[in-house]
Amino acid sequence: MEGKEEDVRVGANKFPERQPIGTSAQSDKDYKEPPPAPLFEPGELSSWSFWRAGIAEFIATFLFLYITVLTVMGVKRAPNMCASVGIQGIAWAFGGMIFALVYCTAGISGGHINPAVTFGLFLARKLSLTRAVFYMIMQCLGAICGAGVVKGFQPTPYQTLGGGANTVAPGYSKGSGLGAEIIGTFVLVYTVFSATDAKRSARDSHVPILAPLPIGFAVFLVHLATIPITGTGINPARSLGAAIIYNREHSWDDQWIFWVGPFIGAALAALYHQIVIRAIPFKSKN
Repeated sequence: MEGKEEDVRVGANKFPERQPIGTSAQSDKDYKEPPPAPLFEPGELSSWSFWRAGIAEFIATFLFLYITVLTVMGVKRAPNMCASVGIQGIAWAFGGMIFALVYCTAGISGGHINPAVTFGLFLARKLSLTRAVFYMIMQCLGAICGAGVVKGFQPTPYQTLGGGANTVAPGYSKGSGLGAEIIGTFVLVYTVFSATDAKRSARDSHVPILAPLPIGFAVFLVHLATIPITGTGINPARSLGAAIIYNREHSWDDQWIFWVGPFIGAALAALYHQIVIRAIPFKSKN
């Protein structure tokens, strides 16, 4: 019996792991924490890459609104859910477009396509205030234009089918809607931080390639959960663009929820990732 115990002990240590897992893998040998982005970076304004990134955010958000609003209208136009793609199809449209657009624009602008994502990354000092504000403006303009093109092609159906505008559904309180937006955005922004973590990228080469997939899947899952409550905002530009073009009184009644909720959710996700997961404020500076 004693010999068997010795065999087990030797066997357990004979083939050590090639790649440590968990906290043991988090060494400084393969990664150095990048310096925080400056609050203001005047040199950005004279760089073509800065303006190119803003254009990429505009086009991405434009395409995002165009495809998703058309999908929502198609479901509402059908006589019943079984005659359309249903809620699952709407969720796939939103998640699938985010997956595709993040893949296309990640190397140009970071693929934010959402002021809440931009806000969360700004709080984590991943980009300057100048770039964050510029991104948010371009995202909102892109969303307005995307919804505007849909209305231009189908003016009557757009108005009669709701134009994809976000509102808190009957039977739910404004508090319920706000909570859904906070938690939904937290899921999205936390996924963005995890999927684009530079430290993971340094250790695992597949992480940057796969990043758009979990981000798009997070959007899909959040839509499945919150479409019945708020129609799912989690993106202030998306909510603003649809509200401006639809421009009916009830589309503005709850608009504040689709800004306050996502920004709170994004801030909580940024704090959780930076302070709890990465413990950046507690790391000693060499």
